This record gives sequence, C-alpha cells and structure tokens, in this order.
Amino acid sequence: MSLLSDLGATSPVVAAPMAGGPSTPDLVLAAAAAGSFGFVAAGYLDATALGQQIETVAAATDLYGVNLFAPHPVAVDPAAYSTYRDLLGPETERRGLDPTALPEHPVEDDDAWQDKVDVLVAHPVPAVSFTFGLPDAMTVAALHRAGSLLVQTVTSADEARAAAGAGMDAVVVQASCAGGHSGTFTPALDPADRPLTDLVAEVRAAVRLPVLAAGGLGTAEQVSGALGAGAEGAVVGTALLLADEAGTSAAHRAGLADHARETAVMRAFTGRPARGLRNRFSEQYDGSAPTGYPALHHLTRPLRRAAAATGDPDGVNLWAGTGFRGARSAPAAQILHALAGSV
Repeated sequence: MSLLSDLGATSPVVAAPMAGGPSTPDLVLAAAAAGSFGFVAAGYLDATALGQQIETVAAATDLYGVNLFAPHPVAVDPAAYSTYRDLLGPETERRGLDPTALPEHPVEDDDAWQDKVDVLVAHPVPAVSFTFGLPDAMTVAALHRAGSLLVQTVTSADEARAAAGAGMDAVVVQASCAGGHSGTFTPALDPADRPLTDLVAEVRAAVRLPVLAAGGLGTAEQVSGALGAGAEGAVVGTALLLADEAGTSAAHRAGLADHARETAVMRAFTGRPARGLRNRFSEQYDGSAPTGYPALHHLTRPLRRAAAATGDPDGVNLWAGTGFRGARSAPAAQILHALAGSV
C-alpha cells in the first residue's frame, strides 16, 4: 500500500492547497469525487473560517487534508520597509486609496498558527501538511495523537532530512517551477532551479519517507515522469486554477489566459520568493522589494485587493507555475482525470 492509497485515494494526482481564494471546499470535494486527495488551504484564514471549511468538507468525504503556514517569520529591515512603502505611494493614488491604507509599520504575525492547530487537535483531519517551516515538537506530538498524518513541504534533501528528524510522515518535494510561494526554509535565497525529477531522486536517496512531487506538472506525461522518478503522488495546483470549482479571481483568470506572459520568481508582493506571471506591478517593483514575510504581504494587500476589485491582472499577484499555459477551464474532475491519464 502507498501513502495515498492508505488515505483512500485511487488516483496518484493530488490537488494542491492554494491559499488566498483558489482553493475552496468545492474544489477539495471535486478532487475527492475524482479519487484524488485535496487540501483545505488554511493560509490567511482565521480559525473560525478554517473550522467552517473543514466542517463542509468532512460532511461529505474523508479524502482530504489541511495545509498550514508554519511560523517561519522573516523580519523585514524597518528602513527597507519604509523605503518600499514610500515607493509604493503612487500605487495608492492609482487605486484610489488613501496613502494611510498601507501599514506604516511592519506587521509581523504568525497567521493565527496556534488557533488553527487547536482547531485541528479538537477536530482531527486525515492529513495535515506544512509550508514555509517545520512545526514545533509539541504540535507534531499533538497532531499525531489526534491521528493525523503529517506532511512537510521541502525544496532540498537537507530540508527533507530535517523533516524526517522532526517526525514527519511524508514530504512534498517542491521544485522552483511550482507556482506560488516556495516552501524553502531559507527564503532570503531563491530556490535552486533544478528539474523536479532530479529533486525527487535526491530526496528519495536522503530519507525513507513517502515522497509527493510538486512543480510544473501540467500534462499527463509530466505527471508520469514525476512518478517514474520515485514519487508516490503528483501534486498539481496551477493546472486547477481555472477549474470550475476554484475560487480564482477574475483578475487572476485573465492573467492566466494571456499566454504571452512569462513566469518569474518574485518578492514584490509578499517579500518571500514566489513564482507568478510577470505583470506591471512585478516588473516595476520586484527589483526594489526587500525580503520580509509577512510584512510585505500585509503592506501590499490593500493594493492587491483594490486591483482585484477592478479585475486588473497587472496589479495582483498572478501565482502560476511554468506549466500555466496548460491550465484550462473545465470541471476539476476532468482536469485531474486527464493528468492521471498516462499513469
């Protein structure tokens, strides 16, 4: 038996958690109905909203997990933050916002970490995955006692060894071609640009944990290649951004439809390396953005919300992996079945 079959999945294709809107209970349930395993994306939700989403999903399936942003703050230099805030001043005028809409001082929070952990201890779920950093030992013990399988996002063999040492049950190996935030433990550095299959093989040689593969998987052939490299499952996110059940914004959908765009790893929106489609905002500000998460996320959020409200793809973070041109509008089940087609 493999990791995914032990969890009840009949497909090796996993629906990635995509925080900030794209992941919805409907998307998780559609993945489950297709025999895939999906994740409720807890990032940016408060504990009440997380509990509500879990309740919705759990009422219909056991084939799901929850993804948490583990606390791994990267404090921003106050002077660099102030300079960047001043640089973004014209954007407030562009979006019709008062300049005071941008936080004057860095906001350094932990995304309501303990509150969400408490929800998962009180209402256990089949699997909990972690992104950005390793959970503390007390959390690992508490979630294991609750009966959850624990999965860590890693971007290197060293990170996989650390995950094994921390008591994780499996790892998601994420290549730099993946869309959205990198799960790297060293966000001051861009993740190494290495083929996913090479990373999977390297991690497999480093740890005795089940491996799932993520990054740039937009075709059935790419999924098959990741499995052939030793992964037990293939995690797809960008391929589902245009799915009928996804909560992807109109601005984001418009950006994905523009196949003339290219992707790049950027910090302009959140201060942490993340791959997205280049747009006016990233081109104008990425070279000036300091490293600092979540401070920059909170700084640019009012601007991003204002741009999204008008459907402007040049003012929002268009997270997308290198395979974004393969994303299509269709029911999630169709997309997932197609990606598993050659397995």
